[in-house]
Amino acid sequence: MAKPKIAKQKVTFSCVAPEANTVLLAGDFTGWEGAPLTLKKDKSGVWKASVSLLPGIYQYRFLVDGQWRDDPNCASRQPNQFGGENCVCIVDGARSL
Repeated sequence: MAKPKIAKQKVTFSCVAPEANTVLLAGDFTGWEGAPLTLKKDKSGVWKASVSLLPGIYQYRFLVDGQWRDDPNCASRQPNQFGGENCVCIVDGARSL
């Protein structure tokens, strides 16, 4: 019997940083700094990237011009090993924390 296919969900991450030169998205789904995703800036100074993720619980942060920054639109946080917090994204189909 074939396993049911689990569909990926498109998740859009955004960061308001009109002054920034680069904004990267780093998380457990990118290998953190191993393969961060580059966000694209729109005319209003909002940086965005869409990622297809399987249902699950993911941790992430933004790297704005080389400085770690939280996502102010994310209410869920998890302590990290560096004394700060990671933002938590829950993709539909996952159990909550």
